[in-house]
Amino acid sequence: MGKTLNCISPIDGSVYASRETLDLDAARAEVAKVRAAQKAWAARPLQERVDLVLAGVAAVGAMNDEIVPELAHMMGRPTRFGGEFRGFNERASYMAEIAAEALADIEVGEDASFKRYIKRIPHGVVFVVAPWNYPYMTAINTVAPALIAGNTVVLKHATQTLLVGERMAAAFHAAGVPEEVFKNVFLDHDVTSALIAERAFDFVNFTGSVGGGQAMERAAAGTFTGVGTELGGKDPGYVMEDADLDAAVDTLIDGAMFNSGQCCCGIERIYVHESLYDAFVEKAVALVKGYKLGNPLDAETTIGPMANVRFAEEVRAQIAEALAQGAVAHIEPFAEDDGAAYLTPQILTNVTHEMRVMRDESFGPVVGIMKVSSDEEAIRLMNDSEFGLTVSLWTKDLERAEAIGDQLETGTVFMNRADYLDPGLCWTGCKNTGRGGGLSVIGYQNLTRPKSYHLKKVTS
Repeated sequence: MGKTLNCISPIDGSVYASRETLDLDAARAEVAKVRAAQKAWAARPLQERVDLVLAGVAAVGAMNDEIVPELAHMMGRPTRFGGEFRGFNERASYMAEIAAEALADIEVGEDASFKRYIKRIPHGVVFVVAPWNYPYMTAINTVAPALIAGNTVVLKHATQTLLVGERMAAAFHAAGVPEEVFKNVFLDHDVTSALIAERAFDFVNFTGSVGGGQAMERAAAGTFTGVGTELGGKDPGYVMEDADLDAAVDTLIDGAMFNSGQCCCGIERIYVHESLYDAFVEKAVALVKGYKLGNPLDAETTIGPMANVRFAEEVRAQIAEALAQGAVAHIEPFAEDDGAAYLTPQILTNVTHEMRVMRDESFGPVVGIMKVSSDEEAIRLMNDSEFGLTVSLWTKDLERAEAIGDQLETGTVFMNRADYLDPGLCWTGCKNTGRGGGLSVIGYQNLTRPKSYHLKKVTS
């Protein structure tokens, strides 16, 4: 007998959706079906797999009018922003476009005596454990290329976005992808760990907390199952003295506050050259004071509730601790702040790296801003973190940004932009942000294994 998963809506604290989890025996049976279907799926022509995946993506797009308010109910993102289909489609379409080249045999050489080449072979069954903050886009990062490469996929979504995997699977099945090729499941943590430990999967992709990633790696220990992880972040922005100030303020503050700060690559700390510091803070405060906190279903709302009360409690705790240690808060509490999921966005100054708000992942609408006097100081502070996902550099000097980027411990270096995932680039991190890489050609390399052919010809 399984357990009940409840999605608690941050709008009003009600139970928005419930689903029963599979017990271990039932889960084993479902995964066995997916494994049995893999060889036939991989045997289909590549273009056929590409076409079916893109048809599934289009079918998700056809549901967008239903998906957008559903997401607002489940995780609080305002409907005015229109959902995730643009990025969802962009990522899947790019991976489809590069599939033939990325999965092509690597020709090593052929002569009268030998033919040598390397093939890319699908792992088999890929297990995708997706997060709630961008539930469609984060899932498609792996689902699309895994299926295109010839793997079958088991998707387990976060409880906070309980209905997303169900919708994705239904859309893909309606488009012609066989049910056993792409299966959505509801599992608790114990069953998930047991399946991984039993080698039920050939590759595991996990996006979530550091603790969750550690649990995945512990479950896979000794099985030699590949585990790719994208975990926490504390992404910095650095505004140099020659930056476009208005653009830096608009982009970095949006990167810190959009989706109530619940972005994998959201900006969580900002370092500003002393010559621009006061002006940056003044403009940033004015921008945030103009936000409208409220019900995400209302068209005028620009910042909704956090996805869960416990997430908001952690942000409030970090802010309170920082204030007790001497930080200065610049935003007075909004009238709509209810002390629960609805949280006032906050800008803090007079912060230091002794404070948790500048060290621990906040994953909420708060950002600390520090004054710096040199690139060397900014580099030291940006690297003073256990995480390494992205960094956003603001300058007119491309060579300077490249030189600074080379010294930073991060997965992606942005210049004059932030909080964006380019599917042509590898999405990756270092340190406690995890390991592996999604999207781009490298995404296909991680979702397949190399198989070498060394063929000696009979010449007599």
